[in-house]
Amino acid sequence: QVQLVEYGGGLVQVGGSLSLSCAASGRVFGINVMGWYRQAPGKQRELVATIITSGDNTNYADSVKGRFTISRDGATNTVHLQMNSLTPGDTAVYYCYANAKVVAPTGSYDANYWGKGTLVTVSS
Repeated sequence: QVQLVEYGGGLVQVGGSLSLSCAASGRVFGINVMGWYRQAPGKQRELVATIITSGDNTNYADSVKGRFTISRDGATNTVHLQMNSLTPGDTAVYYCYANAKVVAPTGSYDANYWGKGTLVTVSS
């Protein structure tokens, strides 16, 4: 099992910046990918950014490219999301995500883990 705890979030004005962090604990050695998803009111959860733990390759949603930066601290198993030039469209609950390989007696499989979410509100 992997536990994810998000930090940060809150209220910010249009054009402002905010930083989110997510600390992973538990069976962290199996984590392949960490990242952030978000869900706005009345909308489906969508990918924001991900980072592969081996090599630190990153992937961003088109809507956040050039404004958001994801980074990872392998020593502390923490992933960060720096959000700049925020707009009201970025208002959502942001969820930390991790994909990890789990080794079981019957074989190995990939499992997805989620944090509880942190609210980001961008006011105009």
